[in-house]
Amino acid sequence: MKQGVQGSAGAGAPQAGPADPLAGIRERDAAPHAVRGEHTHAEPPVPGPRPGARPSPEQRSSVQRSSVRGQILGALRTALVAGELKPGAVYSAPVLGERFGVSATPVREAMQQLALEGAVEVVPNRGFRVVERGARQLAELAEVRALIEVPVMLRLARTVPAQRWAELRPLAEETARAAASGCPAVYAESDRAFHGALLALSGNEELVRIAEDLHRRSQWPLVGGPVRHGRADLVADAAEHAALLEALIARDLDVVRGLVGEHFAGAS
Repeated sequence: MKQGVQGSAGAGAPQAGPADPLAGIRERDAAPHAVRGEHTHAEPPVPGPRPGARPSPEQRSSVQRSSVRGQILGALRTALVAGELKPGAVYSAPVLGERFGVSATPVREAMQQLALEGAVEVVPNRGFRVVERGARQLAELAEVRALIEVPVMLRLARTVPAQRWAELRPLAEETARAAASGCPAVYAESDRAFHGALLALSGNEELVRIAEDLHRRSQWPLVGGPVRHGRADLVADAAEHAALLEALIARDLDVVRGLVGEHFAGAS
């Protein structure tokens, strides 16, 4: 079991999964960094090497920092879904950096990405506050997802061969295994993979990208704690995936319409 992310606000840290998503991460920023206050000044981009040229030490450092930032971003997203980052709490990049064993720079950059996604907001000279959301925001996200995805799913149900749908059964089975674990963060990853694979059959990359963003937002915690994150809720949600695939294989449009509608009513 992994230790929770600890923020400057002193929020508690419930268990989020069987392993620490940042195990083994250590500081790999070769260039020294001065300790900075919390701010959101973007660093200038580092130009890539010419074809055939060996990257300079500064460019190698940039690549390494980008890798660390990506891992930090993934871990912070997991912590959000798991409820380790509490709505309304403020977390500073230096404190989180100490927790992760890295400098504040990749943490700050990852938090800035979460701010662009709407998960956190900048608090000058303090850090980043996790956005507080209520049931109304969750319902609005579910409505937008339904408006975008339901028509697409019905169109695909008429045109995609049964074999293509059958190939997605392993992903549906993976969501069932993830649901059985009872871990919201583990389930969230498999759930997004399943929905993304369904929509990818449309061939519309922009649709997949927008739908994934909306899906990720729908998984953020609400004020007062999670509402649908019990193991029974996850198992029921995953069962709808298998039923939806069978309806798509059979081209039963009425069942597809009903299942997709119920799925979004649960905002999963």
